[in-house]
Amino acid sequence: MGGLLSYFSGLFGSKERRILILGLDGAGKTTILYRLQVGEVVTTIPTIGFNVETVTYKNLKFQVWDLGGQTSIRPYWRCYYSNTDAIIYVVDSMDRDRIGISKQELVSMLEEDELKKAVLVVLANKQDIEGSMSALEVANALGLSALKTRKYQIFKTSAIKGEGLDEAMEWLSNTLLQAK
Repeated sequence: MGGLLSYFSGLFGSKERRILILGLDGAGKTTILYRLQVGEVVTTIPTIGFNVETVTYKNLKFQVWDLGGQTSIRPYWRCYYSNTDAIIYVVDSMDRDRIGISKQELVSMLEEDELKKAVLVVLANKQDIEGSMSALEVANALGLSALKTRKYQIFKTSAIKGEGLDEAMEWLSNTLLQAK
């Protein structure tokens, strides 16, 4: 079975997938991007605009767009939606005050025609901080159960410690390979 899987991975792995990392400012998007790319925490500053990096996970090559999450930048997210295979939506699990805003941004984005077929991975980040919302609390606050026609999954993560990212990327890789 493993040989068969690696054969199919080889067939599909050469295609580069386009992924957007989105979420409110301070959620950990850039830390996650560089953790995935170089395997360690890199000191970051708030993203004004975007970062684009190629991340290879197993046999899949991802072109990852990390878009700034400040209020003034969010309206420009839609400029990057075309040809997107997946969205990694990062939520600061400590930011209870803005979880409603995070939900509004997510719902608004998912209504866009260009993202109708995009797979959704929600990362409930900052799980290493005491008092953070659980992944279930984040899922409920975002209204994920209302997503009846979209393939999605939520993962509890800590970008700083690297926890949960491998599981999320594994799910995303497998889901994208099945979808195409």
